[in-house]
Amino acid sequence: MGRPAPVLKLPLRVPGRVCGVDFPRAAPDNRLTPQEAAPVIPFVIPFPPISPVIFQIDIGGLNLALRWYALAYIAGLLLAWALVRAAIRRPGLWAAQPPMTVDQLERLMTWVILGVILGGRLGYVLFYQPGYYLTHPGLILRVWEGGMSFHGGFLGVVIAGLLFARRERIPAASLGDLFGMSAPIGLLLGRLANFVNAELWGRPTDLPWGVIFPGEAAQSCGQLAGLCARHPSQLYEAALEGLILGALVIRGVWRRGWLKRPGLTMGVFIAGYGLARFAVEFVRQPDAQFVTQGNPLGLAWQVGGWGLTQGQALSLPMIAIGLWFVLRAR
Repeated sequence: MGRPAPVLKLPLRVPGRVCGVDFPRAAPDNRLTPQEAAPVIPFVIPFPPISPVIFQIDIGGLNLALRWYALAYIAGLLLAWALVRAAIRRPGLWAAQPPMTVDQLERLMTWVILGVILGGRLGYVLFYQPGYYLTHPGLILRVWEGGMSFHGGFLGVVIAGLLFARRERIPAASLGDLFGMSAPIGLLLGRLANFVNAELWGRPTDLPWGVIFPGEAAQSCGQLAGLCARHPSQLYEAALEGLILGALVIRGVWRRGWLKRPGLTMGVFIAGYGLARFAVEFVRQPDAQFVTQGNPLGLAWQVGGWGLTQGQALSLPMIAIGLWFVLRAR
């Protein structure tokens, strides 16, 4: 789970403002002596001064803004579409003919968008805060306030893909391979957008690449005063789920002929994502609703002090299902 959070103390009672972000002040009784002041604060990375809003326009009192997170969704879908189109235009990548046409791909995009948004939102509601949204059902549709689940979005795309494949008479396994080949692009961009938004950060750390995320929640690490550095778990996930997994499946498709074995690419992606997410959960801060005084690690499922976070519990079935597809495709 990593080493315990460092207790960082400021040598003077001064406003803590780093990169335009306000942090707590040091209490008078927490000041350091001149002898100990120098070595206390370890190497940490201040959060970069990047606004989550790219630009905004006010029209008649209506504020229209383009955020990095929205741009990540748009760019991820467009790049995935371009990659899939390139694959279905290369008959040599397939054992027989490509499973779908470019016209069918255009229609599929609408189904995928609905699956991602509806599945991601409903997954967050059901997996992470069912009690809250049961008492506040009117807030479920307020997607712009945040709260999306990858596991829910994954299920939404699976359902949308199965329905589309049946409607268009497309082999479901081959369609899943196209999803598995293109999904890491969206994951890479989405996790980078999570970092820019200063959300989904990791547990406290004293490692030299720990990041000082802004906000009261990110700075509530149990320290008496000073700054709290956390794992940049969004960047870990961007590297594992997006960059490395994406390079693996794309190389498998374009260099190793994986599309000639239906289900293989899909299986590698599902199992690879599950393994990456399971590993990162050890250093990722769990959702606040799971953290209590008696459960500081935020374990959603536990027995005798051992257990799993909600993200790990949802990733285990993905690992098993992905391995099943890989073995079946051999």
